[in-house]
Amino acid sequence: MKEINIQSDKKEHIINVAIELFSTKGFEGTSIRELAAKAGVNIAMVNYYFGSKDKLFEALIENKVAYMKGKLEELVANKSLSEIEKIDIIIESYVDRLLSQPAYHRVIHQELLVRQRESMHHNITSIFNRNMEMVKSIIDAGIKKKVFKKVDPELTMASIVGTINQVMLSKAMCLMLIQKGEDFDPYTDKAFRKRLETHLKQMIHSYLLNN
Repeated sequence: MKEINIQSDKKEHIINVAIELFSTKGFEGTSIRELAAKAGVNIAMVNYYFGSKDKLFEALIENKVAYMKGKLEELVANKSLSEIEKIDIIIESYVDRLLSQPAYHRVIHQELLVRQRESMHHNITSIFNRNMEMVKSIIDAGIKKKVFKKVDPELTMASIVGTINQVMLSKAMCLMLIQKGEDFDPYTDKAFRKRLETHLKQMIHSYLLNN
């Protein structure tokens, strides 16, 4: 068990270093040799755990998406929460995860935007689609119960994620939108995180709920 934990910690460390390098130098601009040196491991270890740089990228996504997958599975199965309460928790979770991992967000956004590797692009969208299907099932359940209006579930989720993406796209743009100075860090400020959560909940409540 201890050996498994050590291996897991090493893989996690390599993935975190990869996120740091990919976010600043890009996927193409980062070599396995550079990544191994930065992580303090040898190239053979990187290849042993991941096989290739493409597979490392896939593992990076799976690693970060796993938390939300588990969270969403719990919400879908939960019978004690209403659909709108589940949506509120989803909003809180996405805001928390994305704002606390700006480097990871940049890596994913760059890859989806550039779309140089079709197979990788497909794998990324497939991984995220699994989570989106669970959110859709919650919205569909609310529509079926007539608690929610007959909305477009996919574009509802796109509205949530799109708002967060706009905030994450550029710190300078974000600061301009919220009228803050350059010394303000919106990604670590708890008050701004709460402001974003509140805005999204108000917007989605107004859009979804049958009054």
